[in-house]
Amino acid sequence: MSEPKILTAGWDAVTPAEAGWTYISFSVETVPAGESFTLPVDGQERALVPLSGTAEVTADDQSWKLGGRQTVFDGLGWCLYLPLDTAATVTAVTDLQIAVAAAPATTKHQPVLVTPDDTDTELRGGGNASRQVNSLMLPAFPADRLHVIEVWTPGGNWSSYPPHKHEHDHDGESELEETYYYRLRDPENGWGVQRVYSPERDFDLVQTVRDGDLLLIPWGYHTTAAAHGHDLYYLNVLAGPAPKRTLQAFQDPCLKPTQDAWPAVGLDTRLPFIPRYPN
Repeated sequence: MSEPKILTAGWDAVTPAEAGWTYISFSVETVPAGESFTLPVDGQERALVPLSGTAEVTADDQSWKLGGRQTVFDGLGWCLYLPLDTAATVTAVTDLQIAVAAAPATTKHQPVLVTPDDTDTELRGGGNASRQVNSLMLPAFPADRLHVIEVWTPGGNWSSYPPHKHEHDHDGESELEETYYYRLRDPENGWGVQRVYSPERDFDLVQTVRDGDLLLIPWGYHTTAAAHGHDLYYLNVLAGPAPKRTLQAFQDPCLKPTQDAWPAVGLDTRLPFIPRYPN
């Protein structure tokens, strides 16, 4: 399996062959209003998450309208799950940017539209390790492999901290590939830092990330920091081999005790970034 690596803005799509792994495909489609693209029957299940604009999706004599936020900092996400071997047409109702995640599946479930009212939204961490998490497809979701989560991190904060990994399938940890797709509130000047490391592999990646970058994480502890003044969003897609859907992760035992201070310092008062019911 390949090492973790960053794809800078301008990439079109990532397949397992290009990533050097087994499961996750990921792309971001930019579609002018009124135009469409199609998704084929190819042994995959898919999750569609509008990043900006509104989409209409038709498949198997059904149709769904989803999205509507102007940017990822203006509203909680929507997600449309399309099961194994579902051909679909995606039409941009307005100018549209939409993330399309896919993974091979063996069981055909039902399509599911997840609205902002359906999601599991929570504030996690404490102090400058606080962030907002919106879970679109958790382990209880009726799908084969895909899990989808979006996260907002205030500028100056750490996210996914303490660092964790999910590379071995055993008690307390699951084997999962993962992608991080980053957006910045200030796309021209904003940036963050991603670290991925593995002491057992003598590997340590510290990478500047900017708006539109994509990180591929096949293994290793990982954590993210938003630069001061630069609010950060990332969309996570995870998939793995285990027949049981799970997101079990193993935290770096050297850093796990940092959580003990969180109850005393409380959450960052800038959160939530995205209220469920805006005024």
